[in-house]
Amino acid sequence: MTAGKSAGVLLYRRGGVELEVLLIHPGGPYWRNRDAGAWQIPKGTIEPGEAPAAAARREAQEELGIVLVGTPWPLIRIRQAGGKTVEAFALEQDFDTDMLNSNLFELEWPPRSRNFRSFPEVDDARWFTLAAARAMILTSQLPLLDALEMALAV
Repeated sequence: MTAGKSAGVLLYRRGGVELEVLLIHPGGPYWRNRDAGAWQIPKGTIEPGEAPAAAARREAQEELGIVLVGTPWPLIRIRQAGGKTVEAFALEQDFDTDMLNSNLFELEWPPRSRNFRSFPEVDDARWFTLAAARAMILTSQLPLLDALEMALAV
């Protein structure tokens, strides 16, 4: 796969009255004070020679710190506002958000300070109803919620 392509998994559960989806909040200083419009699905770059489904599974496991059970099914391919293509998959699986254990990344912070700090790639994960998720998700990822809603006919 070429640069600019990523894959991710939209986890969902049907435990309550309404369908819920799991969204993550990116870690690091750039996202610290953003809430509505900042939440996303766990996703990341597809490595050379890696299948999109394998990349989606790997990224979800790295960012959430869990093992996915079952096979994520193809949901939709979207183009985000910045031009990156996201191959999205869906999987019905519960996740205790208190168990979030994200991988870390290094960043020079503050910029040009020569001080490098580690930040979690994901600093929060929450379950949202579809209506609440529409208000919180990154605008360019809204089609993921529509595709899931249509696929599950909820």
